[in-house]
Amino acid sequence: MSTLEFLLSSELDTERLAALVAPLLEAGDLLVLSGDLGAGKTYFAGALCHALGLPADEAVTSPTFSLVSEYQTSHLVLHADLYRLETAADVFELGLWERRSDGAVLVVEWGLPFVAELGGDPIVLHFGFEPRRASAPAHGPRAGRFLDALLPRARSQSDLLVTVSG
Repeated sequence: MSTLEFLLSSELDTERLAALVAPLLEAGDLLVLSGDLGAGKTYFAGALCHALGLPADEAVTSPTFSLVSEYQTSHLVLHADLYRLETAADVFELGLWERRSDGAVLVVEWGLPFVAELGGDPIVLHFGFEPRRASAPAHGPRAGRFLDALLPRARSQSDLLVTVSG
């Protein structure tokens, strides 16, 4: 399989997708969230942290200016936003690769240009508009295993899963 696509008609649908994804994440995973401004990346990151056990009253906000936020859930989650970074050296200075090697789950907005600096082998979710959707392509070995595990879970939510290709 090469891509799963999900229709996200509401915030509740985004939360449901996060609930499908959360139990499949493993220590050291790199989850890259891509898409235009306002496409739902930060909302998904918050829903994911809550699905992983972050208390409902703890807000997850965009780390645009702080660059990295840390959340203690069933996994240590580092939520990063690399939009303002320009070079590989900028990314290396954050120490995300090392934290990932120590078992943290990295959830990174605007991370596609820096996948190598983040340790490679990402799971990617691309968020889009018209209609609001998320697609999950298989970029490498971990993404392939992740999608193989996600597909049966997604089929149980048939109103979310719209296409399976490849």
